[in-house]
Amino acid sequence: MQTPILYIPTIQKNLNLTLPKEQIAKLPKTLFLAYSIQYKELAQQIKQQLKANKINVTKSQQVLGCTKINTKLPILLISTGIFHAQNLFSQTPILYVLENNKILKIPEKQIAKLKAKKKTALIKFLKADKIGILVSTKPGQENLQQAIKLKQKLKKQNKRGFVFISNNIDTSQFENFNIDSWVNTACPGLAMNNVDIININDLPKS
Repeated sequence: MQTPILYIPTIQKNLNLTLPKEQIAKLPKTLFLAYSIQYKELAQQIKQQLKANKINVTKSQQVLGCTKINTKLPILLISTGIFHAQNLFSQTPILYVLENNKILKIPEKQIAKLKAKKKTALIKFLKADKIGILVSTKPGQENLQQAIKLKQKLKKQNKRGFVFISNNIDTSQFENFNIDSWVNTACPGLAMNNVDIININDLPKS
């Protein structure tokens, strides 16, 4: 079953907090409400508007860039920019945005483009002999143990893994290292538009 997502980029200055009824009417009668933490209050306001218009919000949840939404319902995401949305719509073929108080569907080719980048990054990883494993020291992003486990797994596959630890990961420095592919264990946004980087959660499980 396809999981459509409605994405509201709340950074827009002209976004009306009272959603037009004709736009709310475009939504399914039952949905899942997701939001980034800074928009929790706004999410609650919109939740009440939806309920007033007979939209059943089954659950509301704060999401991060790597959050996996465990639902088959349509999702309404309230956040800023494309960061959280990219994580969610990479899990679904359908996405809607609200621009100037109008709900618009994101072209499927845009979603396909993101998935193609992920596929390219995965292919580079599978073919790579020397793999850099990125670890951030920032609170909430540090996954050193996960990186060590991956390095050990790579060794069993006769691949060489190198752990790179930094507070601020600068992708412009990658060219200074003889690395075939990079695995990111920190903020997923690092791999958003870089085919040389694959997020650790996007690696094959076996």
